[in-house]
Amino acid sequence: MIHQMKSFFSLMKSLPDKKSCREFLEEQRWNGVPVCPHCGYIDEHHYKLTFFEEFNGLYKCRHCRKRSTVTSGTMFEGSNIPLDKWFYAIYLFLSHKKGISSLQLSRDIEVTQKTAWFILNRIRYNLMREGIGNHEGIVQVDETYIGGKSKGRFKFNRGRSMKQKIPVVGLLSDDKIHAYVVSNTKGSTLEFIIAGLVEDGTTVVTDSWGGYHYISDFGYTHEVVEHGIWKYVNERGFHTNGIEGFWSHLKRGLKGIYHSVRPKHLQMYCDEFAYRYNTRKMDDIQRFIQFLTKPSERVRYSELTCGFI
Repeated sequence: MIHQMKSFFSLMKSLPDKKSCREFLEEQRWNGVPVCPHCGYIDEHHYKLTFFEEFNGLYKCRHCRKRSTVTSGTMFEGSNIPLDKWFYAIYLFLSHKKGISSLQLSRDIEVTQKTAWFILNRIRYNLMREGIGNHEGIVQVDETYIGGKSKGRFKFNRGRSMKQKIPVVGLLSDDKIHAYVVSNTKGSTLEFIIAGLVEDGTTVVTDSWGGYHYISDFGYTHEVVEHGIWKYVNERGFHTNGIEGFWSHLKRGLKGIYHSVRPKHLQMYCDEFAYRYNTRKMDDIQRFIQFLTKPSERVRYSELTCGFI
């Protein structure tokens, strides 16, 4: 079935209803052989439970005797939204390069805006910290500031002294990026992030912001690009143009599609754009399949609205 799907239109034709979506998810997650999420027992002969002689994906484990479906223990668990609408939402969300608003998604899959917002944030929650690992080789490190107003900025301040802006630190290496919302961009904060996420002996490329001045003391080769005097490549050919391009993409998406983001949710939006950047060499179907097959977990509406994340 996968080779038949080339676009959103072919996805809808191949997975037209919740039954076909459930069977597709079973094939992708289980390889067609049911796995009990409670005890991990794998057996193609798990009991299939029917309701009015119709089987809707409910299994009873032959080992622990507990009931489950392919959505148990995943982001789809406990949702009243049909699986086909979930699939369409995931595809649209991941394929739109700058994201999709909850209002637009609510119209596309015929749900309320509140439901669409919840769907999008469940997806974002399961993109958080995707593929975290230590950076090595040549690592570009930079910081940016999200939100706030541009009043009172002086020439090279770039918003650093503006209290209403939220600082974000990014690390880019081997075409993989991770972005982290931080409380400030002081030297101690930046050094803690770099020391924890960058391998010893790595070449770290930054701009001339004072918070980076002492990172060479931690065993890194520090290359500085003097943006303040309009230089974007230093004498040895190092630059931070890659991560600057990611910041541009992130800010255009936040401003053009989402318009404003609450500080408590900003990390999820950073992870959303980082995931798209890191999978940009995949086509839309490959990205969709990868997301479905990765482990996911359920997040409740109260957790998203009460600031537990």
